[in-house]
Amino acid sequence: MEPLTMPLFDPYTPIFWQRIAVALICGGIIGLERQLRGKPAGIRTSILICLGTEVFVALGALITEGTGADPSRVVGQVVTGIGFLGAGVIMAKEGLVQGVTSAAVIWMLAAIGSAIGLGYEHGGVVLAVLTVGVLTGVELLETSFFMLREGVHTPHLPFRQRREDEKPGHK
Repeated sequence: MEPLTMPLFDPYTPIFWQRIAVALICGGIIGLERQLRGKPAGIRTSILICLGTEVFVALGALITEGTGADPSRVVGQVVTGIGFLGAGVIMAKEGLVQGVTSAAVIWMLAAIGSAIGLGYEHGGVVLAVLTVGVLTGVELLETSFFMLREGVHTPHLPFRQRREDEKPGHK
């Protein structure tokens, strides 16, 4: 069987490099936000998730083209695999679950990579900007409004100390 030669995956065509660049930029801006906050899945990881997803989805679309096969099966497998990767960053420590936002960011990176891999580069960029906007905007809201810092969102206190503070008769 002869390899498929489509401009989509030919490194001598501009579209190949355009999609690679968009995936690098989208993963990079989200990863930069995460790394600056000291969170898991920093710049390198975010770029690789977005780029890898773009490659898998683009290859899936390429190899199913004209065969009648369903390219959405590749996207479904990416979602499953990324869910597993995201679950790996979620931890329970002293009764407090951590890493859920990082897991959600990993899922968004895969969604953005999928959009780019299917040819929706502009949509990928918009989603990346919205993701960073949500991450920074909610952080700003949490620091501005006391009620948003209640429960598990109470900053700077170890979980046990927060639990002790909740007991009746404790000031």
